[in-house]
Amino acid sequence: MRISNVWKAYGRRQILRGADLDVPPGALIGIVGENGTGKSTLLRIAMGHLAPDRGTVVRTGKAGYCPQQAVLNDSFTVMQHLRLFQVAHRLPTLTRAHELLNLLAFADCGQQRAGELSGGTRQKLNLVLALMHDPQLLVLDEPYQGFDWDTHQRFWSLAAQLRGRGHSIVVVSHLLHDLHHFDVVGHLRDGRLDLEMPTR
Repeated sequence: MRISNVWKAYGRRQILRGADLDVPPGALIGIVGENGTGKSTLLRIAMGHLAPDRGTVVRTGKAGYCPQQAVLNDSFTVMQHLRLFQVAHRLPTLTRAHELLNLLAFADCGQQRAGELSGGTRQKLNLVLALMHDPQLLVLDEPYQGFDWDTHQRFWSLAAQLRGRGHSIVVVSHLLHDLHHFDVVGHLRDGRLDLEMPTR
């Protein structure tokens, strides 16, 4: 994915001022910044959910998006969500979805309704729905809110596996102790991304 000179304003409030970001294959990129600096806006533009005022976004291959707030139907069970997305992505089986359920340790929640799930488990389902079609690009907006430490570690293990297979991952993170996981960290300041290599 390549984001070039992206600008976005809400009324008179200028949020993005020429943001640029290149995401090559196999890259794990973090985006950090203060609240209200436009991190979620940038991701929504990156995924085509919001049009920029200026600039371009070029994506190749399948993409998966995990928004900050899980978009779930509280009356559907976990399995009903998986079947719905199976149809949407035209997947022949739910094999990959079941692998992800096991990896994130909530395979026993299949018959629970989304409205009955804890916040952390809702985020697990949100992540599985973004990943079950095996996208080449994964864009995650603070994906691990509500995760316990074990799930947090499982998430980073999964991210490392995906990167090792050549998948690209962009993560908005507010956790400073996570920055060492990334190849590059983009600090969103004054509407632009300042990129730096994290300390390992």
